[in-house]
Amino acid sequence: MTTTAAPDEIAKFDALAAEWWDPKGPMSPLHAMNPLRCDWIAGQLARAHGRDPAALGGLSLLDVGCGAGLASEGMARRGAKVTGLDAAPAALAVARAHADQSGLSIDYRQGMPEDLAAEGARFDAVMALEVIEHVTDRPAFLRALSTLVAPGGMVFLSTLNRTARSFLFAKVGAEYVLRLLPRGTHDWKMFVTPAELGAEARAAGLRATAISGMTPGLPGHPWRATQDVGVNYIVALRRG
Repeated sequence: MTTTAAPDEIAKFDALAAEWWDPKGPMSPLHAMNPLRCDWIAGQLARAHGRDPAALGGLSLLDVGCGAGLASEGMARRGAKVTGLDAAPAALAVARAHADQSGLSIDYRQGMPEDLAAEGARFDAVMALEVIEHVTDRPAFLRALSTLVAPGGMVFLSTLNRTARSFLFAKVGAEYVLRLLPRGTHDWKMFVTPAELGAEARAAGLRATAISGMTPGLPGHPWRATQDVGVNYIVALRRG
């Protein structure tokens, strides 16, 4: 089966495994935005299922490209039954160890979404956060995510818009000026606009139901959900 994974991208993030949970390390931007991502997704799921966002018990959730488990743990703490999926073995080892230390039950698996889809796995919701801009075939990746979610279920994606502003802030600023991320973390040409993502999602049987920009706050303040999707954004999609 053709894989959507890029070996160099897997190796890049696997090499950062030991530093993944350091809030001041190379993954500090993910630590900063993770509360917003998890809150936004929990809110969407709560509205769809008539739940409290802090009590998502009984809902099965797949975290594709989970890395060392930042978002997986965030959603597990809200009660979801989480499966974390990643192709990077070192990152998964860190994820398993951290979940054990935190007293969280998360099923971490190594592989790609197309592998799970071929097995017939289904989940109430699927999320792939800061992942789609690293895959080799976006339409195939989206088809795999659509197959993995139950009819009527939701898929959540967060990514970077391909704009001049995102090149300035997310590529040049974050990697070369402020050095918030290792150089080479992102390829601006692989960033995806909301229009492109929406069209490719529809072709995969997914319909956008909500979109929000994700904007960093001033130093010491949390990230905020805004209407500005010019750099970072998050989208909710429903199957069927």
